[in-house]
Amino acid sequence: MSYSDFTLDKVRKTFSLTIADKIDIFASVPEIECPPLLAEVLRENVPLALASNTEKSRSEILLHLFLIAIRKYLNNQISLFSGIDLLLNAISISNINWYRAFFN
Repeated sequence: MSYSDFTLDKVRKTFSLTIADKIDIFASVPEIECPPLLAEVLRENVPLALASNTEKSRSEILLHLFLIAIRKYLNNQISLFSGIDLLLNAISISNINWYRAFFN
């Protein structure tokens, strides 16, 4: 099943999830200073993003800058995937269900 086939409601029902809206979810996370490189590339690229024709292209330009900065801050311990279908098959889903049953 492709990521694009999922809806929030389908995922909630399939995995018996409870959606909890929390205010100040990151209140306990300390702020960090904006890295100088991120500040520089934002200064250079925000005008480009704002001049872009679509919301999609604006968000892609800006979001990727932040994701790359976060990846660098975390010493490259995360990966970024864009335009790749993350497929789940029946075996993966049954493994997830087993994991949930075992640890719940």
